[in-house]
Amino acid sequence: MSLQTQLNSFVLRVAEEFNTVKGRTGTLTALTTTDKSSLVAAINELKAAILTAVAIDDLTVATTSTYSSSKIVSVLDALKADILGGADPAFDTLLELQQALQNDQTGIAALTATIDKRVRFDAAQALTVPEQTQARANIGAVAATDIGDTGTDFVAIFNAALV
Repeated sequence: MSLQTQLNSFVLRVAEEFNTVKGRTGTLTALTTTDKSSLVAAINELKAAILTAVAIDDLTVATTSTYSSSKIVSVLDALKADILGGADPAFDTLLELQQALQNDQTGIAALTATIDKRVRFDAAQALTVPEQTQARANIGAVAATDIGDTGTDFVAIFNAALV
């Protein structure tokens, strides 16, 4: 193999590697930075933008910044206090509430029985006559039997009476 053939093979192989590297890094025109003169210039522009960016802002709620970790902790603590509303430490987690409910099935049964005695507006309900009477009294309603036939055609009765 001649020297020229070897050099040609070498140059073609180097060009192949350059094309591979160039394909992986892309072209300068594809950069979204303003300075596209070199990768170093683009990186420097990016670094300058990062250094001048306001990333932490404890005073403003925004999508372009964040609170500091200490501000986040204080906001979460305030939220927890709001949710707990001064609850006793024995009942300040969901697990403690679950355990309290599981340990007091009598209280749960009493609550369920009380709820079952409420007049529903989202579903039909079978009530005894005394329950119906009390429910009507509570809301100031009258019984359907007191109203009479709501399907009565009063116009027909009127017309018949005119004769």
